[in-house]
Amino acid sequence: MKFDIIILGSGPGGYVAAVRAAQLGYSTAIVEREKLGGICLNWGCIPTKALLKSAQVYNYLKHSEDYGIELEGVAKPNMDAIVNRSRTVADNMSKGVEFLMKKYKIEVIEGDGKLLSGKKLEVRLKTGETKVYEADHVILATGTRSRELPNLPQDGKKIIGYRQAMTLREQPQSMVVVGSGAIGSEFAHFYQSMGTQVTLVEFMPSIVPNEDKEVSSTLQRAFKKSGMKIYTSTSVESVDTSGDKCKVSIKGKKGEDIIEADIVLSAVGVSTNIENIGLEEVGVKTDRSKVVVDDFYKTNIEGIYAIGDIVHGPALAHVSSKEAIICIEAIHGLNPKPISYNNIPGCTYTTPEIASVGLTEEKAKEAELDFKVGKFMYMASGKASASGNREGFVKVIIDSKTDELIGCHMIGDNVTEMIAEAVVARENKITAHHIIDAVHPHPTMSEAMMEAIEAAYSKAIHG
Repeated sequence: MKFDIIILGSGPGGYVAAVRAAQLGYSTAIVEREKLGGICLNWGCIPTKALLKSAQVYNYLKHSEDYGIELEGVAKPNMDAIVNRSRTVADNMSKGVEFLMKKYKIEVIEGDGKLLSGKKLEVRLKTGETKVYEADHVILATGTRSRELPNLPQDGKKIIGYRQAMTLREQPQSMVVVGSGAIGSEFAHFYQSMGTQVTLVEFMPSIVPNEDKEVSSTLQRAFKKSGMKIYTSTSVESVDTSGDKCKVSIKGKKGEDIIEADIVLSAVGVSTNIENIGLEEVGVKTDRSKVVVDDFYKTNIEGIYAIGDIVHGPALAHVSSKEAIICIEAIHGLNPKPISYNNIPGCTYTTPEIASVGLTEEKAKEAELDFKVGKFMYMASGKASASGNREGFVKVIIDSKTDELIGCHMIGDNVTEMIAEAVVARENKITAHHIIDAVHPHPTMSEAMMEAIEAAYSKAIHG
């Protein structure tokens, strides 16, 4: 069977590519070995946010008297019900992708795919049968999986990855989380909120190490206030799982120590799924476990493309989706604009939330740029005070010569919904003064962006 376009992988890169291809009139097929929507919809972005919403509701209930609400009895988490809700949310989103496939008449092929020469894809179907499909264009969108370290092998029971962390039916009394990037920090926050004693171990000098240092220190204070234990500049040397408890051997600035916990969550990053998909046989170039592509996601082999986490760039769902659209529109000859990889927003959905784009203040100093810094503290925000979430700030870094945003770094309630203003401004070279000239609604958290820019020019009213 032959298609115009066939896509291997149905995550936020793959399924978006399929829909855009179908919209442009291409006969399209998508190959998926698990559930439609990939890791993001089923085991990543969406179900984790459902878990974190449960944590937020539980935290509100624990502090209900702060809002003038009296509860009879003590609120307590039901992990089984929380996990069931999260899985239901994920299943519904996957069904939504299934609806899109039917709406756009996209052929869904269930099985494992492997490239063959001549723009062919061999698929081992779930039935056990093997079929070969041809296409004018083959797009690889196979994504990533949890990365395993030699000294931290995941057994799925005592040493787990993010999949198992999402579906624990019984709440552990104690947990060690190794790695404080977005995945590690979000799970650390979730389990600490539920009542688990969490110890967060980070190899770098600060947690969420890619973020602005002030953002990192603010989140660390919030985590410690919640009772979480934090070790930075610390490595995990080994884990002994032979007894009832995991014995985690760590090495840090103060020497070596052993932490005991019921379970260890390894959140040390992801590995690309590029093995056994025929890259070597066909001759597709790779570099450091990533497929090499041009600005429009063409590989070195005619008619074969790659998008998403398996190409160089941030391994983020919104990046994968944008790459998918650019790839398809380039195939169609629409001359899409390449992605500005220096303008990709990152979000971490802890409490407080983190959102950022562009250079941190530290990176701007290293680059010896001439810049201004403005910061607006959430404690001066009327909306933040009314919501009871006064922790955090919005920080902007502005080019002194061009008046454009070099970077924007936020920590606080709702900031993941606010960062897009900075992204759009940077993409379109909208100046800082253009932003403060625009009237922002009051009372909102989004006013903090305007106030932070005003502070950079000593014009802040409330800062």
